[in-house]
Amino acid sequence: MKPLFLYLFCLISSLCFSQQTEEFKLIKNYYNQHRTMLGKEFKKKFDAETDNYHKASIKVDYVLFMQKMDSIENIALTGALLKTKNLEDLNRLQLNKKNSSAEALVSASPVIDKVADYPGGINELRKEVADLFYLGGVYSDIKTVKANVAFIVEKDGSITNVEAQGDNFTFNRQAEIALYSVQQKFFPAINNGGPVRYRFRLPLTMNLEE
Repeated sequence: MKPLFLYLFCLISSLCFSQQTEEFKLIKNYYNQHRTMLGKEFKKKFDAETDNYHKASIKVDYVLFMQKMDSIENIALTGALLKTKNLEDLNRLQLNKKNSSAEALVSASPVIDKVADYPGGINELRKEVADLFYLGGVYSDIKTVKANVAFIVEKDGSITNVEAQGDNFTFNRQAEIALYSVQQKFFPAINNGGPVRYRFRLPLTMNLEE
């Protein structure tokens, strides 16, 4: 009975985490849809205006409005990040309490036949992370910021337990949000013919514009 309960607990936890990481994508899609709609409205207003001074004013309003939209979206994504990390911490505590196996915890197979890979390769992953990265949420006195991001690629290719380590807390947080927000799943690592959990590491370096 106890093994069955533990199996059900792990299954439910896995589904919860899948839903939580999906939350990042839903937030991104929601704000992107609103950006598209607002962009069309601003364009209509801009095209209908004949005075160049007023046209310039509309362009300024558009840029400021989109910057506010980016900031509001980042607040929503930060909330999703805190929620996801709290659930992952709770899951670890529950599994530790039940003396579960090492695999059920945040460990990954050290010996595998094939490593996990992102569709399109590591360069495609880096490009997508860069595109998703919100530099407006990074505060730094130095131009170049770095972080080493570690995460688990689950058996179904989803990402969990993202942890960014670097000297800049705000950069770390945005790196974690970007990783949780990637649109595609990984190809999972393979060992003995079946998928296994895999710890993936991604060094990130970005130059901030002055």
